[in-house]
Amino acid sequence: MKITINESKFLDQFRLQRRSDEFSSKALKALYKHLEERFGEDGEYEYGLDVIPLCCEFTEYENALEAAKHYSGFFTSEEDLSEGEQERQALEFLSHRTTIIHFDGGIIMKEF
Repeated sequence: MKITINESKFLDQFRLQRRSDEFSSKALKALYKHLEERFGEDGEYEYGLDVIPLCCEFTEYENALEAAKHYSGFFTSEEDLSEGEQERQALEFLSHRTTIIHFDGGIIMKEF
């Protein structure tokens, strides 16, 4: 059976599976938009929604620098750089390695 879901049903699935605290509301909406764009609105591609793997695959962060710090063995920022420059450096590091979804309030990163 195939069911087409909208943003509201997408958010409901996280709530029903008790995973609504994994992401902020803004982050979940950004993740929905990303999946919709990636898998096509016109039905060209199909995506089977499974909330648990999405929670394992993606993580919400306040900014790119916070996300990159989780990879301290691979990423080091130069202390003498401004916070903005460190953020740009972290974003460049992550962008070459994984998917980054920007939203008002932070980023969602596909773990690698």
